[in-house]
Amino acid sequence: MSGEAPGLRALTRILAANRRGEQRGVTSVCSANPFVLEAAASQAARRGSLLCIESTASQVNQEGGYTGMTPAGFAAGVRGAAAAAGVPDDRLVLGGDHLGPFPWRDLPAAHAMAHAAALVRDCVLAGYQKIHLDASMSCADDPGGSGGALDETTATARTVELCLVAEEASAEAGMAAPVYVIGTEVPTPGGERAGDAGPQVTSGDAVVRTLESARDAFAAAGLGDAWERIVAVVAQPGVEFGDDAVVAYDPLAAAGLTAGVRGTWPVVFEAHSTDYQQPDALAGLVRDGFAILKVGPWLTFALREALFALEAIERELLGRRPGAALSGLREKLESAMLAEPRHWAAYYDADDEELRTRLAFSYSDRCRYYWAQPTVAGAVAALLQNLAGGDIPLELLSQHLPREYAAVRAGLLTPEAAALVRARITGVLDLYGDACGDG
Repeated sequence: MSGEAPGLRALTRILAANRRGEQRGVTSVCSANPFVLEAAASQAARRGSLLCIESTASQVNQEGGYTGMTPAGFAAGVRGAAAAAGVPDDRLVLGGDHLGPFPWRDLPAAHAMAHAAALVRDCVLAGYQKIHLDASMSCADDPGGSGGALDETTATARTVELCLVAEEASAEAGMAAPVYVIGTEVPTPGGERAGDAGPQVTSGDAVVRTLESARDAFAAAGLGDAWERIVAVVAQPGVEFGDDAVVAYDPLAAAGLTAGVRGTWPVVFEAHSTDYQQPDALAGLVRDGFAILKVGPWLTFALREALFALEAIERELLGRRPGAALSGLREKLESAMLAEPRHWAAYYDADDEELRTRLAFSYSDRCRYYWAQPTVAGAVAALLQNLAGGDIPLELLSQHLPREYAAVRAGLLTPEAAALVRARITGVLDLYGDACGDG
């Protein structure tokens, strides 16, 4: 087997620096959207930072996920974006997030785990180097039925089962062995449950139990070498978001969690659902040992903001022009969401008077599931084409995209539609880069 993959060397150096108390961290971009990938790659090239891109088991899997992508296809897209931006291989890490039975949780456990094992194998063979093993959710024939929390003994055994698959796949292909992340946040992932009280912070004792259970199970399965490659554990630091609320990071509330692990175990924390946190909260998370910050919906939320703003500009420029064919983006996106409600029906009442607003503007960003649909993708392409061929008037840019307007006036950005979309996404990514000590 070959040695450590080039990108992992950079990753492990950053994580080691964080464990030493340095303000260093990694932004983990969880998205398959081409605009997001391009923006993230360009930012990494500009700042000289690590480009860590991950797909979730629901986004990308052997059945296509909700993006229609397999792990091989996703990996090719990420590598293409990195190469186009000039990011070298030694600063690129591909990862898999929540790899486990979650997409197949309505099946009996044996069947769901078979699907999960196939996904893990495909991810490793596609060159994913960072694998989050998450078998924490119940399946159809588990006590309590599908979707609930699973007892720790069973979850750990299934984690070991998936790790064996990953190890066998990398050895079979002669590839560098991946690094692993274990554990899960409470509640289960998604960013939909933020309420007045907010999520419960994981206790330090619970994290220690997870680590001890995994250490013993890995040793019993002959996975001692893989155990040494566990670099992070997922825990809930008390951050979350819902439709119209964001629960901010409170360092005092998380003090018991961080004190129980830092300096004792050779791992960092990985924080999920960090979207929409303020800059000081992101920096505080990194300072307190959450060296890997996951972000996803905020990036496609920014994408949607930019596209809606550009559609408003399109209406101003072309709305009264005879024969002009407007993109109809907002209308086509809403129609697609209403025609295929499976990505939002469990969260919203279809008779809700505010449904149209929730579908379009929620922090949970249900729009992200629909950008790849042909009618919606066609509307985006039409919008960009309608605004091509000339610079967008600055006065309209000031009205609808004021932050990007300021960058244009400063000579840092061209007033071209696709560049404006990427710049909106980059504005979010730069908040993470600053918190992680990049550049």
